[in-house]
Amino acid sequence: MDVDGARILLPGATGEVGRALAHRLYSAGATLHLAGRNETELRALQGRLPGTGASSFDAYDLDSCAALTRRAAQRMGGLDAVVSCIGVPAFGAADTISEAVAEHLMTVNALAPMAFLRAALPLVTAGGVLAAVTGVVAENPPPKMADYAAAKAALAAWLHAVRKEQRRHVAVVDLCLPHLDTGFAGRAVAGQPPKLPRGLAVPAAVDLIMRELTGPETVARASGPARRESAE
Repeated sequence: MDVDGARILLPGATGEVGRALAHRLYSAGATLHLAGRNETELRALQGRLPGTGASSFDAYDLDSCAALTRRAAQRMGGLDAVVSCIGVPAFGAADTISEAVAEHLMTVNALAPMAFLRAALPLVTAGGVLAAVTGVVAENPPPKMADYAAAKAALAAWLHAVRKEQRRHVAVVDLCLPHLDTGFAGRAVAGQPPKLPRGLAVPAAVDLIMRELTGPETVARASGPARRESAE
């Protein structure tokens, strides 16, 4: 996909990766609609990227996520890509995670990204891209991260199936990033993170995402090898 001039919806734009990706896409000439949970941070980011649209959303209101996608497409005069950077972790042995936390993890990490991408399916232009950040945790779940890993794995499975359905129309890309050095673990909704190795820096993670979005054969590579090439 040629990012220059592309109309891109970016859910999760106020997170570390989403914010850095927004700057990179904007610099490359994309027309952006930013979506984030934190209204203050969202408006601050919008102010740094003149001409972008912005909408806040509640990941628990899945219908509103879908409606936001449709509004963004209408505002931009079409939709060429959606790149979801939504995510939140939790830590602890499975028998210490409450059902409320488990539901929160599944909703934020899987159902909300799916809602944005599902709504985009009939809207995105042929040759466009639908992508979501999952992570190495989806492929190799570590102990004390079972529910978080399960949510990310659910999103990865959904992307894999939709990729097959849409292979003649759009690229559906699983952005399976490595462990990142973003302070993400410190914002967990429950538990304390285990000792983790030093993660990949955010600029390097954005490099990986841009490579997937702008590769000359994005649709062809999105059938499976792309996921392995950018494994988290």
